[in-house]
Amino acid sequence: MKSSVLDSDLLRGIFVSEEMREVFSDDSLLQKWLDTWIALAKAEADVGVIPKFAAEEIEKKADINDFDREIIRKGIVDTTHPLIVQIREFTKSVGGKAGGYIHWGATTQDIMDTAVVLQIKQAQEVLVKQLKQFLKKLLQLAEEHAETVMPGRTHGQHALPITLGYKIAIWADEIGKHIERLEAGKERYLLGSFGGAAGTLASIHNDGLAVQKRFCEYLGLVQPTITWHVQRDGFAEFASIIAMISGTIGKIANEIINLQKSEIGEMEEGFKMGQVGSSTMPHKRNPMICEYVVGLTRVVQRNASLSFDAMIQEHERDMTFWTTEWSYLPQICMLTSGGLEQIQGVLERFIVYPDNMERNLNLLQGLIVSENLMLSLGEFVGRGEAHDIVYEVSMKAFEEKKSLIDVVLTDERITNHISEEEAKKLLEPKNYIGLCKTFISRVEEKWGNQDTSIN
Repeated sequence: MKSSVLDSDLLRGIFVSEEMREVFSDDSLLQKWLDTWIALAKAEADVGVIPKFAAEEIEKKADINDFDREIIRKGIVDTTHPLIVQIREFTKSVGGKAGGYIHWGATTQDIMDTAVVLQIKQAQEVLVKQLKQFLKKLLQLAEEHAETVMPGRTHGQHALPITLGYKIAIWADEIGKHIERLEAGKERYLLGSFGGAAGTLASIHNDGLAVQKRFCEYLGLVQPTITWHVQRDGFAEFASIIAMISGTIGKIANEIINLQKSEIGEMEEGFKMGQVGSSTMPHKRNPMICEYVVGLTRVVQRNASLSFDAMIQEHERDMTFWTTEWSYLPQICMLTSGGLEQIQGVLERFIVYPDNMERNLNLLQGLIVSENLMLSLGEFVGRGEAHDIVYEVSMKAFEEKKSLIDVVLTDERITNHISEEEAKKLLEPKNYIGLCKTFISRVEEKWGNQDTSIN
């Protein structure tokens, strides 16, 4: 029986990507346990700790199709141990003397942690691919809307004019930095784990580091400086980056929700006949996909916080918080990947309404560019006095529901220095977008060479 959005046949399509779900499937986990034992046996054989024939036999018999999932599931419950049943089943499958060398010198946490790291490594590849595709789309849209002027807003109110391309370029730059973070983090959290019972490698002793090095090389992981059984900062760093990625896509989705409000109507997440916004109001075109994204973002960020709790470990090994990693890491990766999939689709289909943007630019009848008038007047009377004068005329225009230019032209404190023609130019919103296009170019220059390959 399936009972969560992560595996629900009904709901998982709007919350998780199937590609990421496969990364954290039971078959994937079982295979990564086997891959870890193979790498350990081969490393130990290379160094001369176990016979070569044993490593060959272990690799030959490491086929997930030979294992009964129900026996393993029931055995974990009966023994209360996450790995001992699989060790027994694998030993039985290999058989003979070779079977006795499975898990040689290792402890359960070595195998479990390394398998989780292998899952994270694969998950990161999926996420980086998705992020690069998403970044490419954002850069394309930023360029396309480099001159699409719209109101900029601070504190929920009109501030100064910006361009839609500038807004999207800010999103793109953030996504680019997340890709950079993931790439930089590999050296700190894609570590192999082989330390033995208390992490000292006493079971292998003088050959321990040599085995550990070969073990990590076989798995494509980094050899740690010291055993990290009670160092969970790597997973906390990874979880933090995932939470930040999720936060960015949640912010984008939330912005689209706000700008799709009926009173604003500057953009829409996209619509096709057959989409239903409400079961009772036929006219509704709700930003439901964006709402799903914001919702799953909240789940990701709450779950990712468990990574900080898990950093509090006792002595040389502690299972109390270690087990949370088997839960929160798959969840945050699956949900974030699902969110990226959804928001990518939104931006492939989203609709921009430039006419509504222009209408909204003129909503305050010139007040949105009061700063431009103030600075020009400041050249004659000083910034402070200019601020006070423009403040007064702005408040009068607002209260009397008049256009700012009409009020300005009745005030000699302004008209003595600025002509009517110049004042009209100063109060045209499209003339005051600052360096929007320059900033878009800078973002394109920094991140435009990204592709969908995995480095």
